[in-house]
Amino acid sequence: MAAPCVVMSELVVKLNKVAESLKLGDFDQNNAVILQNVTKSFREPNCRASAVKAVFQSLLQILSRSFDEIHAFYRDDNRRSLDTCLQLTAECFRCQRNACVQCARNQCLMRDLGFIDVTTRILQLLPRLQLVQTDSALEAFRCGIQFLGNLAVGNQDCKDDIWKHTFPDTFLNLLDHSDEKAVAYGSMVLFTCLNGEKVGEMLVIEGGQELAVRLIRLCRKQPELDWAVLIVTQHFLKCAELVEKMYAKLNNQERITLLELITAELGEAGVGTQESAVPVRLAEFLATCFQDKCKVVLTLASDSSAANEEALIVIRLLDILCEMTSDQKKFMFLQSFSELLKTTVELLKEVHLTGKESKNIFTPTHNFSEMETVSHPAVGFKARLIRLIGNLCHNNKENQNKVRELDGIALILDSCSIDGNNPFINQWAVFAVRNVLEQNKQNQEILMAMERRGVADESALREMGFGVEERDGQLLLKPIKKET
Repeated sequence: MAAPCVVMSELVVKLNKVAESLKLGDFDQNNAVILQNVTKSFREPNCRASAVKAVFQSLLQILSRSFDEIHAFYRDDNRRSLDTCLQLTAECFRCQRNACVQCARNQCLMRDLGFIDVTTRILQLLPRLQLVQTDSALEAFRCGIQFLGNLAVGNQDCKDDIWKHTFPDTFLNLLDHSDEKAVAYGSMVLFTCLNGEKVGEMLVIEGGQELAVRLIRLCRKQPELDWAVLIVTQHFLKCAELVEKMYAKLNNQERITLLELITAELGEAGVGTQESAVPVRLAEFLATCFQDKCKVVLTLASDSSAANEEALIVIRLLDILCEMTSDQKKFMFLQSFSELLKTTVELLKEVHLTGKESKNIFTPTHNFSEMETVSHPAVGFKARLIRLIGNLCHNNKENQNKVRELDGIALILDSCSIDGNNPFINQWAVFAVRNVLEQNKQNQEILMAMERRGVADESALREMGFGVEERDGQLLLKPIKKET
């Protein structure tokens, strides 16, 4: 194997010949072959480490000449050499991409020579050719984005320079591209460049908020695209003001997607010891949204299609509040937030009454063969309301008293039976009663003053082949023959 310095000398000579031939307008296929050999050489760490400035100067000349050719075609649409030029452009990007791998020196060299400017101009120009369906144009587009991604990795100066050249217009174009791979690569570059300061710029620079909205739409359209999800959960959710402004611009389906991402982030934080990235201000905003719109969920009682998007938003907001108040100390301020507890107890009352007025999704069902399918969005809603009440009353005497004053104790006790439309509701009700009564004598006296009148509704037990018998002041469970 030749020594690295010998290989570099040979590469410089070959690249200079390519650059000179391109100046004469000779976009011959042999030039692409020479570049392919350079690309292969840069796969070797020793070759990357020994690369000299002259190599990158020649590559920049080739890339710049390719840009001129593409731009000329865009102007007059009569250059027969375009396809070969696009192949050469793609190979040039591959060379640059490989040269960046784990080599900060090469990253800095290319940044200082102006590669970022030429690359972004090509990426802005290629979609305008309306040739994205051709293999050569699409390959050049993808490779150019990958080059920017490799250039940014681990190099803050390169990240800042790429951001300066691409935010927001180029990123907007990348995320709106028809090719899913190009969108994925563009999302990767955006994630790599982002930090708290740049998220702040998205708030104030025109097009920044639109970029944030486009990421949410991308998460909805391509939920399997991890880069887009990571951008939202690891960057956007840390900035409450950005989320609030995004929320106002999103349609209902997009709001549901955003809320589901917040729920997922809270769930991950709850599993480990790491504190959630969601700021307190965002928690306040979401709690206010729930209070303002919560009664919309009652429309599901008459909406057999279960497609009421505003009601779905309320359900997702409730999920978030349940997660936030489940022993995440950062969010326990919600116990004293505005009228959240009062709103929740009053909504539980209305849901309870709505279920008794007519047969609907809020009506408790003890016949499991007739229960609503789990896919109905309101399944479990009542149980989650009770869960939130229990969370808000945990070690909080003021809230315990408020539940009593709102006649919430009897309401929760009335929900202690099995309900097929609310799995585990009796467990959540017991949990809530425990938290409402704990070290609260007045609330305990309310419970002690209640008269025992047997089992409120035996139908669920009978469905399972059991009955209740009172003997010596105690209630006993016994098997019975099922009715036919």
